[in-house]
Amino acid sequence: MMQMATHDNLRPANPGTYSADDIRRLLGCSTRHVRRLHDARLMPPGFHIGRLVRWDRRVIDEWIDGGCRPCR
Repeated sequence: MMQMATHDNLRPANPGTYSADDIRRLLGCSTRHVRRLHDARLMPPGFHIGRLVRWDRRVIDEWIDGGCRPCR
């Protein structure tokens, strides 16, 4: 018997994090620009899950609300 997808199966694995694509949408820029900000340490640091980089939603939301000031 095949299992149907439910709303619970479609939830993100880490609902408390943002991906570079999520941040791109929030800032209205390209994913490449988000990666450049990260590499230049101009945004809050993320954490790695294998090769993926994720950011804590609370930290990014506070950074955006504060005007996206450089985080060196």
